[in-house]
This record gives sequence, C-alpha cells and structure tokens, in this order.
Amino acid sequence: MNVTTLCLAILFQEEATGYEIKKMSTEGKYSYFVDASFGSIYPALARLERDGLVTCREESHPGKPARKVYAITEAGRARLLESLFEAPGPDVYRSEFLLICMYAPMLPKEVVRGAIEKRLAQLSAEIDKLTQLSMQEMSPGARWAIHYGLTCMRNSLDYLRAHRAQLESLAGEHEALPAAAE
Repeated sequence: MNVTTLCLAILFQEEATGYEIKKMSTEGKYSYFVDASFGSIYPALARLERDGLVTCREESHPGKPARKVYAITEAGRARLLESLFEAPGPDVYRSEFLLICMYAPMLPKEVVRGAIEKRLAQLSAEIDKLTQLSMQEMSPGARWAIHYGLTCMRNSLDYLRAHRAQLESLAGEHEALPAAAE
C-alpha cells in the first residue's frame, strides 16, 4: 500500500485537509498502515486531484489562511477498492529495541534494563491507544483490525515480561566493541 491509497482510504471515510490526513496517518487509527509525511501526502493529493479521484475546495476563516479540504469522488472510491484487490506486500517491522537486544552482551546491564523498561512502557501505551480506539464506533473490519493489533501488542508485552530476565542476563557478558579507527 502506498500513500496515495492511504489518502483515498482516509477520504473514503470523511473529508479532510492535508494536515488532518497527516495527523490521522501518524497519530490516529491510520498510523498502523503506511508511513506518510507531509512531503508525500501533498504530492499524492495533487496527483489524486489531477486524476479526478478527489476534489478540493478552499474554506476561508476570518483572520486565518484559507485551508484546502479534500473529498473523494466516485472514481476515487472505485480506485481505492480496486487497489485493495492487490495482494498486500509484507509487513515492515523495524525496532531500535531489537538492535539493542542483539548487542546486549556488549552493553552494560543498566542500558539493557533501561531499554526493556522503555519498550514495556511503549507497548503499554500502544495497547492503551488501541483499546481507546476499539471503544469508538467503527466498521466490523476496522474492529477486527484493531483486535488483531491488540493481540500482537499484548503478545509482545507478555513475551518481554516473561523473558526479560534472560535478556538481562546476557548484558555485559562480553566487552564492548572497540571504538572505530579514525
């Protein structure tokens, strides 16, 4: 899935400004699908408008600059559904925490413990966020997706809690890597 499809998915549900799309794609319920930045959202919206898949209108408010509000067209709705027929690519998972885990034997115990505590807090915060989202009115498909995410996050949290001592015991087993030669 790309940013264009993400924009169509958000606009399928409601009209939005580019800023609102960015917020929904980084902090809202769409933050779990595609990494989207202002630098990718606005060009995607311009292409969608040029291709007749969204419309754009300006709203003026006294004392504020006009804002562009985007809405999906019927052709945009059809394109979104068409794009969802394509087989999804693999999920992308990146974790700074796992890099620390990989090098735990070369790190002091307090560094490893600190990384574990931070990851536990992050997982708990994500679970809380998804739990709050699950209480909102939503489609059955969205509810299923949120419960899938909650299950993944809870399993990660449970695994880390159950195996943290094993990771902590690895810390400090080996000397740190020497500094790179200049």
